[in-house]
Amino acid sequence: TFWTTTGMFPQEFIIGFPTRVRISKVGIQCYLVRTLRIERSISKDPVDFEECIEKDLQHTEGQLQMEEFPLPDFQATYLRFIIKSAFDHFVAVHRVMAEGT
Repeated sequence: TFWTTTGMFPQEFIIGFPTRVRISKVGIQCYLVRTLRIERSISKDPVDFEECIEKDLQHTEGQLQMEEFPLPDFQATYLRFIIKSAFDHFVAVHRVMAEGT
């Protein structure tokens, strides 16, 4: 699902899974994101998040940023994506992918 920010940072969105899952890799396709943090929760509700990854993405003028994050032996019920800063006032997330079982 396409998602765009409302202009102020940080911005965040949460993806929930029906049960706790094992994730081996997370990918994101976005535009104009400068700093991205991914957190996870293994709780039944979207609380008690812990930081997993924080990365400064490279600016790609006129092209989508495509990033993949390998996560060996990683479990989550919820993933929270926090866009801490951007290269412009607005950014867009075009796709989030999670591989695993």
